[in-house]
Formats: sequence, C-alpha cells, structure tokens
Amino acid sequence: MQHFKMKKTILYIIISILYVPLGCEEFLDVEPDLQISIDEQLATKSGVLEAYTGIYSDIEELFSSRFAVYADVQGGNITFTPSATNKLVTIPSVIDNSYSFNDRYESSNYSELYSDIYEIINQTNLILERFSSFDFFSENESNRLRAELLIIRGFMHYELSIHYAQNYNFTSDASHLGIVYNTKTLIAGEDFPSRESIDQTYLLIQTDFDKGLELMNDEQIASGPVYSYFNKVNTCALYARIALQMNDWEKARDLANEVINTSGLSLMNTNLYLDEWEKDTAPVSEVLLEFSAPKTTNGTVSSSISEHFNYVSTSNYTLYVASGDLLSLYNSSDIRSNMFVEAELTTSVNGAEIQVPYYFTKKFQGNAGTICIRLSEIYLIRSEAYARLNNISLSLNDLNSIRNRANLDSISSLGTNFEEIFMERRRELAFERHLLFDIIRFKRDVNRNEGCISSLCNVSYPSNFFILPIPASSVDLNQNIQQNEGY
Repeated sequence: MQHFKMKKTILYIIISILYVPLGCEEFLDVEPDLQISIDEQLATKSGVLEAYTGIYSDIEELFSSRFAVYADVQGGNITFTPSATNKLVTIPSVIDNSYSFNDRYESSNYSELYSDIYEIINQTNLILERFSSFDFFSENESNRLRAELLIIRGFMHYELSIHYAQNYNFTSDASHLGIVYNTKTLIAGEDFPSRESIDQTYLLIQTDFDKGLELMNDEQIASGPVYSYFNKVNTCALYARIALQMNDWEKARDLANEVINTSGLSLMNTNLYLDEWEKDTAPVSEVLLEFSAPKTTNGTVSSSISEHFNYVSTSNYTLYVASGDLLSLYNSSDIRSNMFVEAELTTSVNGAEIQVPYYFTKKFQGNAGTICIRLSEIYLIRSEAYARLNNISLSLNDLNSIRNRANLDSISSLGTNFEEIFMERRRELAFERHLLFDIIRFKRDVNRNEGCISSLCNVSYPSNFFILPIPASSVDLNQNIQQNEGY
C-alpha cells in the first residue's frame, strides 16, 4: 500500500514556516492544488485509513532513525565501532557535533527530528479538522480514530519537549520555555506561533491524552497486532511516563497500576529473558507498544531499527555498540550481562591494527521492530513514583521484581537520590531511548568514560546543551520562535 505522505503536501501547512525556507508568494502559488489533493485523499473511508496508516509508518520511520540512539549516545551507554576501511574508531559524521554537546543551530545533526515530528503533528491535525465530513465511519470507528490521532499528537509534542525544552523541574514553577504546540493546521504567512511555557506544554499534552482516553474503545480500525497501534493500555503506559517526567507522582503511580493490573501481561521469565530478545518473529512478550518494521509486498522487512545495532560478521556490522561504562554495570550473575553479541574487530590503535572486543546489543538484531514501551518500564515507573511519595516498601517491591528477574538479589535501600532506581533503569532500559532524559530528570551529570572519544565527555547539570537547538530555518522564518539559550 502506498502511504499518504504529507511530505508531498508540506507547503500547505504551518510547518512550512517552521522549517522550510519558502516565501509567502511561493506558498500562494502552489497551495490551492495541494489543498484539493488533501481533500480528495480524505473524501473516502479508504483514503482516510490510508492517511492514518501512513502516520504510523512515518512514526516508525522516525523512531527507527538515528533519533533512536540519541539518548543513549549522549548519556554514555553507546560508543562506536571501527571503520571497515581504515579501522579507526571515530565519531560518526551524522552526529559529529551533537555527540560533543556542541550541536549547531545552523546545521543541527538532528534538524530533521524537529521538522519530521511537526510534520506528523500536522498530518494528525489535517485529519482531525475534517471529522465533521466523515460520514463513512461508525460511531465506534470514529471515536477510535480520533482517540488515536489525539494521542499521537500529544505524544509527538511530548517527544519535542524532552528534546528541545529543559526538563519540567528546571525552574521551580515550570515557567521556562516549552515548545510550539500545534492543535490546528495553521496557514503559512498568516500564523507565526510562539513557544508555550513548559507548564502549558504539559497541560496541552495532558488534554490530548485525556480526550484520547475518553474516546478510546476496542474497535481496532486497522489490521495488524494490537500492540502496533495506540490503545487504552499502552496509552496509559505512555501517560505514566509523561506523568513521571512532569513530577506528577500520584498520576504516574495510578496509571502504572492500571497498566500492570489490566494489560494481561507479565514480566518476562528469568529463564526465557534472553530467548525473548533473540527471537526474530515477534517482539518480546511484555511489549505494550511496538512500531512494526515495514514490509514489502512479498512480506520481507524493508528496514529496521536493527540497522544501527546489527552484527552479521567481522566485515558486516553497524556503528553503535555498548560502552565500557554500560558493560561495567552488569555483574556476572546478572542475566543481562549476556545480552550482547561479542565480536573481535580489527581496530587501529596508535598506528597498529589489533583485535578489540565490541559488544552489540541483542535487543535489536535481525528484523526487529521498534519498541516504544514495555512492561518492565512500567514497574520501574511505579517504583520511582512510590519512592517519591515516600512509600519505600512498595517501591522496593517493584524494583526488586526487576532485579530478581535479572537474577540479582533483593536490596533493602534505594540509596541517595534514589540511586538504585536510576541504575536499574539504566541496566534494564539500555538502548531504549531513556538514559539522557533520566540523567536530566534526576538532575545528574553526564559522565562518559570508557569508550568516550569526544573532546567533551562530561557535562554538569544544569546545562544549556542538554537540549538540542531549534533549527535555524524555524527561527529565521518565524519571528515569534525564541532559540534555546546558548545556541
């Protein structure tokens, strides 16, 4: 199926003024024809569903891009493999500035992250604004579609906020800059939105999630596994993550409770943990939301997040491997110490070529889909929420559930500043896009040691450079957008 791609209609929507260097005259020359094509696309049930599945396709494409490694590279879980040609270990050119916390707003290593997320947001708004004309859906279908689109919109704005705005508790009243929050399609040349405060940003995210949950039902409107689409359970799971990010410990606890009690899932078994991650035909059994890898018409996976982590042979391997810092966190009894494919690769060190061991994660080998959230994270969310609500006993119960499953002994203390929760999140959720955001949320410093090849390996909290610069194209075209401090 050919997905409805808004890349072909991008001049029509507000994202034009956010990141496309286009003048108003050019916009007016092409807008009418493009608007007609959008209206024609959304005039039938099949056209709307094609647009809807296209949004999911774009989300998968985004989450499986190099965006997938950002938090772990910056936080220190990931380092790099040697070049297959000159055998040197160097910073990949696609992240050469951001890795050293020296990204450039004129040519940000992640400029497409900003534009692609706003593009997905505008895709959702284009459909949401036309709901009054959709007489071809049943009430349940209509409610389910609206629910998913609202949740996607809220979730995409959340992703923007953690990458482009300082953490919620950066200021005591959350009054610092958040992001532009688009709840409607805005016309280029007419509307130039400003950034909301971070407090208002999260209120708007909650509004979208609350309305989405209110409308959500069991009427799945697309074929495929239930975990590949937003539903009530995985929406509550993501909402628990967002609540944790904004220090709403009660909401994080209550949502985590609901997921654990109603999902019908259990934590992976100790004896099956490695097998679960190594299977290539389905995600791990505790997955709540996974964006499935796209397939060709003959059923072959056409691309996958594994392109960042795969190891095939000593002459066929990818860029990103576990750092020595991460590996040192697993003791020999921890089953997760076996979650790596060890490979001896020829590496140039001080002019001599020697064999050096590298450790590729087993989480995303083969044709893996992109896991967004799974049950282990929910236990860790609830553990932290309990801890911050001063219920240490229940916090330890959840934390020890994860430790015991990993074949580690129970602990009786959470440590200073909940150190044990932070470290368990780092061990269990490695390579799943969390570390940098956990470091920031816990107000810790970035300390990258073994495997760090940057001129700047350690960065103290707080730092202007814990967030990305808003791309120059957005700032130049929209006089109401304020650049992040320090860029």
